[in-house]
Amino acid sequence: MAKSSSKAAAQKATAKPVFVLNGPNLNLLGQREPEIYGSTTLADVEAQVKARAKTLGLNVICRQSNHEGELVDWIHEAREMASGVILNAGAYSHTSIAIHDALATLDIPVIEVHISNVYKRESFRHHSTISSVATGVICGLGTIGYELALEAVKNKLTQK
Repeated sequence: MAKSSSKAAAQKATAKPVFVLNGPNLNLLGQREPEIYGSTTLADVEAQVKARAKTLGLNVICRQSNHEGELVDWIHEAREMASGVILNAGAYSHTSIAIHDALATLDIPVIEVHISNVYKRESFRHHSTISSVATGVICGLGTIGYELALEAVKNKLTQK
């Protein structure tokens, strides 16, 4: 009986979409520093994420903003409207206490994603203010990190 109720809970949770949130400058993927971020555009990433979500039985809502407050508002919205959050906060990962505090209010899986390996870059990128409130962190694997994050969210939802 416990297995059935946990499966039902996972199905109920996955009825809500996973929010895939991207922060500043990620709208310039494919144009900005292709030697670091590659030639894949944000539209390409979103198409890949949507296709992978479909195979996992998940729905996704993809959003991007260059504005910290808008990202915070979307995280607040996720409290009631999402089953999980995948967040590439870009430079805000290293500076935003506001995003950290918003994520700390969530009771759903949160996966922090970085396309590049931040530990091979400038030292100021070696610390993330949001990692301590994330369920997990994926970095340095390119845009496939988003798909791996979806798998991690799915796994966490089915474990509940």
